[in-house]
Amino acid sequence: MSEIRSASARPPLPWLIIAAGCAIALLSFGPRSAMGFFQLPMLADTGWDRTTFGLAMAIQNLFWGLGQPIFGAIADKFGTWKVLALSSLLYAGGLFIMSVAPSPGWFYIGGGVLVGLGIASASFGIVLAAFARNVAPERRSMAFGIGTAAGSAGMFVFAPLSQGLIDAYGWQEALVWMAAMMFIIPFLAIPLRGNSSSGTQSSVQYKQSIGAALREALAHKSYVLLVSGFFVCGFQVAFITAHFPAYLGDIGIDSSYAVLSLALIGFFNIIGSLSSGYIGQFYSKTMSLVWIYLGRSLAVTVFLLVPQTGTTVVIFAIVMGLLWLSTVPPTNALVAIMFGTRYLGMLGGIVFLSHQIGSFLGVWLGGYLYDMFGSYDPVWWLGVALGIFAAIVHWPIQERAVDRPVLTAAE
Repeated sequence: MSEIRSASARPPLPWLIIAAGCAIALLSFGPRSAMGFFQLPMLADTGWDRTTFGLAMAIQNLFWGLGQPIFGAIADKFGTWKVLALSSLLYAGGLFIMSVAPSPGWFYIGGGVLVGLGIASASFGIVLAAFARNVAPERRSMAFGIGTAAGSAGMFVFAPLSQGLIDAYGWQEALVWMAAMMFIIPFLAIPLRGNSSSGTQSSVQYKQSIGAALREALAHKSYVLLVSGFFVCGFQVAFITAHFPAYLGDIGIDSSYAVLSLALIGFFNIIGSLSSGYIGQFYSKTMSLVWIYLGRSLAVTVFLLVPQTGTTVVIFAIVMGLLWLSTVPPTNALVAIMFGTRYLGMLGGIVFLSHQIGSFLGVWLGGYLYDMFGSYDPVWWLGVALGIFAAIVHWPIQERAVDRPVLTAAE
């Protein structure tokens, strides 16, 4: 059933805060979304196999997930700017170590651990929590859609940019250039300073300790289902991000389509994220997630069964782009509806940890099963099955605030 609200009564969005957050999302999401372009030239120079590259990217996704609730809790308590400033150091350091890594171990530390922590401290959970503190509840879904679209724009921008840097300077210097870009983040983060007690939506809050908030969330059925389902999103998108360029090379598709396809995913992800955020203002966020996951499974199934050509790659990229991160606005909005904004950075981070455990498995299994079977097909079909599972898991999620003994202010 629709949840139609009057558009005339909606307050304006805080555009300076949103613009700053969007720029940060673009910068933080861009380099990690372009990692697939570095796989083949890096492996050609180092002699490592795809399992090595896949494991490094899997570690990156895992530490992104592990760091998200920790950095979210730090931002909630001590302020968003401090966490974002730290992210620039972690991210830049990781990319630089990745560029000069003399062994797989150093590659795992730089491209895996440090880049993962750098993303965790600058990604959606941190930025969207800052948005939630400054955006009225009825506009949050739209604000989350705008922020997610900005991350998508990072994929659109960095796909051709990274390939151009690799072609012009080689993969190592391309990583150094991207490392330098991360030092812009602390300056962009100035409008986002503040913690969970600041912002325009922080009036009266339900008094909880961090431990009490965690216990409440983990005992809440809808939250647990949301955490379980978001695992699938990570599995699907991380596998494609890390392995799609190599997959296209394996099936004889010209390498230019790898750049084009990831750029198209990024571009149409902007449209999909904005649409998801807008739709979430009027209709069930739970059912939006159900249809997104079913749509992904259908898109992959059709792509694998039809003859694979440059045209079908483009069509697949467009469809997947529309569904790519359109899960993020309704997922974060559901967490805010359930528990309010006080611990949104931490609780949203736990949901995202599930996403990144899925990402770890998607990236690692992509390389491992390829080396075992000589094909990516087993991972593609596993992703189809998981998409159906996610749709089933999201169906019973209730879109309402958790029951509490004391009435709280509107969140």
